[in-house]
Amino acid sequence: MNKFAAATLLAVLAGSSAAFALEPIPGSITFGGNNVQLQKAPAGSSFEHAFITSTGDQAVETYRVNADKSVSLVTRAHVENN
Repeated sequence: MNKFAAATLLAVLAGSSAAFALEPIPGSITFGGNNVQLQKAPAGSSFEHAFITSTGDQAVETYRVNADKSVSLVTRAHVENN
């Protein structure tokens, strides 16, 4: 019975990865549904974008270039300004 419960939990978590997706915030490159396309960047490469949030903290986001040259937000880190 425990194996069944574990398998069910894994299936639910695998199917709900979109629920854990990082959403763009104001200042993000893809905020507001912007569809950014990079023509010269190789697929699979990544780059960072830094900006100041509405709370005055610095955010540093990492984006990945997809095969169709669009970008996906991968990580975000906040640095508090003292």
